[in-house]
Amino acid sequence: MSAALLRDLRAALEEGGLRGSFLVRDLRSGAELGIEPDREYPIASLVKVPLAAATLDRIHRGELDAATPLEVEPGGVTTPGPTGLTRFRHPARIALGDLLYLSTSLSDGTAADVLFGLTPPPEITRRLGEWGLPGIAVRHVMRDLVETPAERFDAAEADLAQALAIGAATPGGHRLPQLDVTRANAASARALLGLLQALWTPSRIAPPVAAGVRELMANNVIRHRLTPDFASDAARWSSKTGTLLNMRHEMGVVEHADGGAFAVVALTESSVPAAIQPEAEVLMSRVARALRDELRGG
Repeated sequence: MSAALLRDLRAALEEGGLRGSFLVRDLRSGAELGIEPDREYPIASLVKVPLAAATLDRIHRGELDAATPLEVEPGGVTTPGPTGLTRFRHPARIALGDLLYLSTSLSDGTAADVLFGLTPPPEITRRLGEWGLPGIAVRHVMRDLVETPAERFDAAEADLAQALAIGAATPGGHRLPQLDVTRANAASARALLGLLQALWTPSRIAPPVAAGVRELMANNVIRHRLTPDFASDAARWSSKTGTLLNMRHEMGVVEHADGGAFAVVALTESSVPAAIQPEAEVLMSRVARALRDELRGG
């Protein structure tokens, strides 16, 4: 049954102009089902999850204080997409702990960059290694993601930026550094699922740190992508999205009232040159849900 399902889901993705790396794992049994789960993708805002974990770990160790107020310069970004401080026009003074909420739950890139200033990418990579979580490359800060072709065209020409992102791919990488897995923050669905498992089950990550990240992901406000297929009165969906040009991602865990828990990672790229693609959101969610349903019913 799984082979036929995977064949049908691959066909549906191709027909919808999507390619992706999907993986769903039952956190109780370890059973998993995926599509190209080891294919690497630039992860965009998904990097804010390891950033949150590293920051909370430093708070747990006493290296940082969540109550420390920090001066934040306004992002001043006016193009569609960015949220929070990234769109602010005036300086702000915000506690470190609140910046964690803005960065993770609201996907605020400026808040994330303040946290990166305290815990740079190499330090986050080092901590991931200490936790036994290879395969997640943290190389740059978030402001690099607002320096793409999307910022060089006006809103009426958004399709041109998408077309450039699609057409600039090469067999060895990508001409845009933000979309090149050898230069960007990058990971596979399998590597990101390993991080989710470490946050939701006993691991080398300190329990208070893991609990803090889980809470931030449970309070995620960007819920238009996989949430409709995973959240219900009988299920809690905790997640983080990532979006950049033709890339649409989400990673999360669904916890059912019966005690079942499934980690889900969906990384996708579209070959359709359009900035707004609700059909792509629906399709990636349907594929992820079908994988979860197959595991849950098997």
